[in-house]
Amino acid sequence: MKKLNLLFVTLFTLIQCNLAIHAQETNNLKYKNQDYHQAYIPKGDDVLKNNPVKNVILMIGDGMGLAHLVSGMYANHNELSITNIPTIGLIKTQSGDKFTTDSAASGTAYATGQKTHNGAIGVDMNDASIENIPEIVTQSKFVAGVVTTDNISGATPSAFFAHQKDRGMSKEILTDLPKSKLSFIAGGSDEHFTKVCPQYKQILAAQDFIILNDYKKISNNLKNAKIALVAFQKDVDSKHNGRGEFLPETTKNAIEFLNNKKAAGFFLMVEGAQIDKRAHENNFAGVIQEVLDFDKAVAEAVAFADKDKNTLVIVTADHETGGLSIKKGDIPQSALEGNFSSKGHTPIMVPIFAYGPSSDNFKGVMENNEVMKKIISVLIKQK
Repeated sequence: MKKLNLLFVTLFTLIQCNLAIHAQETNNLKYKNQDYHQAYIPKGDDVLKNNPVKNVILMIGDGMGLAHLVSGMYANHNELSITNIPTIGLIKTQSGDKFTTDSAASGTAYATGQKTHNGAIGVDMNDASIENIPEIVTQSKFVAGVVTTDNISGATPSAFFAHQKDRGMSKEILTDLPKSKLSFIAGGSDEHFTKVCPQYKQILAAQDFIILNDYKKISNNLKNAKIALVAFQKDVDSKHNGRGEFLPETTKNAIEFLNNKKAAGFFLMVEGAQIDKRAHENNFAGVIQEVLDFDKAVAEAVAFADKDKNTLVIVTADHETGGLSIKKGDIPQSALEGNFSSKGHTPIMVPIFAYGPSSDNFKGVMENNEVMKKIISVLIKQK
């Protein structure tokens, strides 16, 4: 009898746990937005298209497929700064060895112009180093920077400064950082750096970086030669956990920092990394919050392009995550219900938007590694 009672209690507990998990997942698939922002309306792409390109800002929404993007749009009064950009194309995301890419291979394709195997950071199919955009453009007196809401050693940002055969080699990736051609670095996290590379402050300082941990202090340090913002984990965590305005504010400051250098121009890569993380969790509400935050950063870049008139802004994704679709929606109420078919990446094409000089180069359907080649073509070869 005692065994039967124990069995009954165990089964009842399992059922309750499953119901609780199901309820949590269901709640994560519904979202009613109450945190709107004003979408930026570009001043006029046609006026800028024939201008020379001095600067390029490449913005990557990690895991951001079309459904992720339009979910954010519908939740924000049916408008985003991204969807206000008039020039659009599509990206094929396959890696060099897999139908479905990971962020490392895709990031490397964007950074180097070559497809490679999944897991690879800045190396080719045979694990030989490939020059990335910052390494190429700084030879022509440009400056370069990277901003991310991931760890700086994360797959996408590290593709723009490191050369390692596997994305899991965090210590080796961070060892590549001081040797990079970056003048501005921002991402996470002090806790991660301290664990993987306890001497990171001394190492970066030896390469003329001023090390900051608080993103709100960047604006007071813009005259330094190099800035390394190694944020505390809370400042690069999810929006739901209180990240605040890290991404849009740091993007704005990175643009100002690089633009004020006496250089031929600049290249900046900005990653909204947490879109992917929330999609891996099948957290629909979290995906929308992250897309809206990324959109604020895009608004900063496009507004600068309007003011500068020689800046090309490119907005895309490294791959789609979650196989997201939208089941139901009420635009006036900013209420949506989504559905995921996977907790991993998918091979679905992702959108690419371009604004400013030479934006027409990014129309149509293209492979992910073509983006880098087009960037170098308009930034270096036209000069």
